[in-house]
Amino acid sequence: MRVVFLGPPGAGKGTQSRILQERFGLEQISTGDMLRGHLSQGTPLGQEAQGYMQRGQLVPDELVVEMIEHELERKPDGFVLDGFPRTVAQARAFDDLLGRRGSPLDAVVLFSGDRKALVARLAARWTNPRNGRTYNALTNPPRVAGVDDEDGGALIQREDDRAETVVKRLDVYDRQTRPLIEHYRKAGKLVEVDAFASLEAVAERIAAALGREHAAKRS
Repeated sequence: MRVVFLGPPGAGKGTQSRILQERFGLEQISTGDMLRGHLSQGTPLGQEAQGYMQRGQLVPDELVVEMIEHELERKPDGFVLDGFPRTVAQARAFDDLLGRRGSPLDAVVLFSGDRKALVARLAARWTNPRNGRTYNALTNPPRVAGVDDEDGGALIQREDDRAETVVKRLDVYDRQTRPLIEHYRKAGKLVEVDAFASLEAVAERIAAALGREHAAKRS
């Protein structure tokens, strides 16, 4: 199966990506991690991306799509993509890539949630700076406040998780990413979940929707 998770910051996409990976064996593609990996390894694509970043420019969609294509070569059994596409232009480029490969998306899961609640959830997020693992003081707290469950090191709150920054991030989402909802709804790919249901309820809703989608494609 090939799945995209779509929704605003703080909607729980990363957590549900990991659950979906465990349940269906789909490998997660986080575009943020992917880009950081290319930069740290100094790959040709990473060097090209770094050139744009050093000039204060956005990494072009074509380059990001090329990075994703490399990831897909390593994930022949399916994937769950978190963090891309962010715009309709990116979605169309991604659709073209999957079309060339003969492997279109099975579903796009939309995480919906109240804006005020999203701000509160993000402002409660804490991160392990050593490996990127996240916790949330409201929904998924560590066993000991401020301490990672697994490595025992200190957790931090990232600058982009502070309330004033979160509001700006949601504004960007509203402007750029919300049009994707209509794009994928028209394509018949959209599955909507309540981002503020319990972790288990959201996971079950996604699993049920994907199960029906998979069965429909086989029939």
